[in-house]
Amino acid sequence: MNALAKLKTIAPAVNQIVRSYALKSDLKIKWVRPEKIPCYKPQKSGDLQALPQYAGTELMKDFRDSKELETANEHVRNLFTLEHNRRKEMVENFKEDMVRRVYRHELDYGSMEAKLGLMTARIRSLQEYMEKFPRQSVVKVQLKELIDKRKRYLRYLRRWDYRRFEYVLEKLDLVYKPYPTHFHWITRKDSLRKLTTIHCDQIRDKRLDEYRRQLESEQLDFLEKKLKTLEFVRQEQIECRVPVTVTPEEIKAVRKRYDELKQKRAELADSLKESEES
Repeated sequence: MNALAKLKTIAPAVNQIVRSYALKSDLKIKWVRPEKIPCYKPQKSGDLQALPQYAGTELMKDFRDSKELETANEHVRNLFTLEHNRRKEMVENFKEDMVRRVYRHELDYGSMEAKLGLMTARIRSLQEYMEKFPRQSVVKVQLKELIDKRKRYLRYLRRWDYRRFEYVLEKLDLVYKPYPTHFHWITRKDSLRKLTTIHCDQIRDKRLDEYRRQLESEQLDFLEKKLKTLEFVRQEQIECRVPVTVTPEEIKAVRKRYDELKQKRAELADSLKESEES
C-alpha cells in the first residue's frame, strides 16, 4: 500500500489528503532575487565620487601658465579650453588633480599614493564611459583589471602603513572593499532557509514578550499571595513547635519588594492619567 492509499484510509470520510506538517509556503515568506550589480560599478568598486564636470572655459594643463594666451584673442583662447578639445584632456586634468591630493612633493608620480590617485582617476573615467556604452567588452575587462590592481595596492598599503592608507581613502573618496573570504552563490533555497529562521525567531520573541508581560501583570498578586503564605507557614510552625524554616528576613524582603512594586505601579498609573488629561 502506497502513502496516498494510507492517507485515504486514515481519513475516508473527509475524502482528502490530510497533511500534519507545515510547508514554507504556509509562512507567507516572499523571496525576491537581489539585483545583480556588476563589479565595475561604483557600488562595488568603492568609489564615492564620480568624474567631476570641469568648466568649459578652463584651459588645458599644458597652457595654464601661458602668457601669450592672456592677451590672445577670444577665438584663439577657446582653441585651448577643455570645451573645444578631446575628452582625454579633461581626464588628464582630473588625473593631475587626484595626484595633487595625495602626492608627497610636486614631482611625485611614482609613490604608492600617486599611483593610487592615477588609477582612481582612470577608473572613474572608464566608469563614466561604461555608463554610456555598457556593451564595450574590451573596456569592461580593462576596468575590472584596473579595479583589481587598485585593490591589491590598497591591501598592501593597509598592511604596511595603515595611517597612510586611511589618509589616501579620505583624500580620494574611496571605500576599501576587500575580497570575500568565502564565496557562495545566492540561491533561493538558502535565502528561504534564512528567512524562515528569521520568521521563527520573530514568532518566538513575540510569544516570549507576551508571556513576559503576562508574568509582570501577575507579579503583584503573586507577591501578595507569597507574603501571606510565608506568614501563615511561619505562624503554623511556631504554634506546632516544629523547626521554623521561614525566617523574618525572608518575609521582610518579600514585603519590601511588594511595596516597591505597588508604589511603582501607582506612579506609572498617575503619569499615564496626567498624560491623558494633558
